[in-house]
Amino acid sequence: MTAVQQQTRNAITLKGSAKLVTDYLNYGINSILFQRGIYPPESFKAEEHFGLSILVSTDEKINEFLQSVLTQMKDWLMQEKIQKLSLVVTNTSTKEVLERWDFRLEYEKENVKEENGELVGNKELTVIQKEIKDVLRQICSTVSFLPLLDAPCEFDLHIYTKPDCEVPAEWNETGPCFIANSQELQLRSFSTSLHKMNTVVSYKTE
Repeated sequence: MTAVQQQTRNAITLKGSAKLVTDYLNYGINSILFQRGIYPPESFKAEEHFGLSILVSTDEKINEFLQSVLTQMKDWLMQEKIQKLSLVVTNTSTKEVLERWDFRLEYEKENVKEENGELVGNKELTVIQKEIKDVLRQICSTVSFLPLLDAPCEFDLHIYTKPDCEVPAEWNETGPCFIANSQELQLRSFSTSLHKMNTVVSYKTE
């Protein structure tokens, strides 16, 4: 096998990149829901992903909601329609926003080429997976010093798209979610060489 063939085999396609980003979002969101106590711990089960044991929800409604959002996102990622996804945590009774996790996207063009009509990046899958593993591990450690959510909370996902995006009819438009007296923490980023993902958590301070 030549070096060029080897490089092509290890390279990531646009489709593969979109899947990795949505996989990261799925397991990142599940980790946040578990770690922040949004749902009871017994409604999660441990699964191995990216070389980590990740707790994922066993609640059918949550999984259906996540899958519907992330499946749509995967298409939009390939069309460069998404700016960010926000996971918004609110107090169930007062509706006050207590925490917001922003997953901000950038579209990378420098190291991209076209092969057989498909865009291909230049980064090896194992390297990308390690970067994602590091961010997921950081999400789990970050929640240990975030303020305690001591009231029943709920979550919603907000997708920020480009103006020319066709949004499913059953989705609602939402306004920005501001947090009073907030602080912001920037987590590590990861890059597939086609998509770059920055994760930031904003939280209410007393």
